[in-house]
Amino acid sequence: MRASSFRPKLGVILTDQYQEMVQLIERLHRHFLDVIRAELRRLNVEDINAVQALLLHNVGTEDVVIRDLKDRGYYHGSNVSYNIKKLTETGYIAQERSAHDRRATRLRLTDKGLALCEALRAMQSRLAGLLPDQGLDDSSLSMANGALLRLERAWTDHIRFGAN
Repeated sequence: MRASSFRPKLGVILTDQYQEMVQLIERLHRHFLDVIRAELRRLNVEDINAVQALLLHNVGTEDVVIRDLKDRGYYHGSNVSYNIKKLTETGYIAQERSAHDRRATRLRLTDKGLALCEALRAMQSRLAGLLPDQGLDDSSLSMANGALLRLERAWTDHIRFGAN
């Protein structure tokens, strides 16, 4: 008998809470892109979109190879080459061939890209300052982060090892 047959069946409440969390994660991601769009409008940035700005924010001061963008969780879309091309054309990213592997292209933010990242960090700080007004403190955020990290681990295990 497989080990999984000894596991208790999920209760309806746990299943419902899981489904609610999955939907909330998706909704929060879309809503966060709306927050970035609003900030880009406030900053009069019209040459890139929210997904591209989030990509810049995630790269920050690091030098990354394009193929590492997905591996590090910086980019989840399907048009990474389009977005990198657009960010390069608009002057937010500089590209250069890796000295060690000529097939790899390294990315780094330009001064323009770094300035936008700093503006997005400032926005994040302002938003973080509002969290106590929403009843969110270090403890509640830590618990939420822990739950989301465990969920991420469960999904990663499912992808790597399949359903058991």
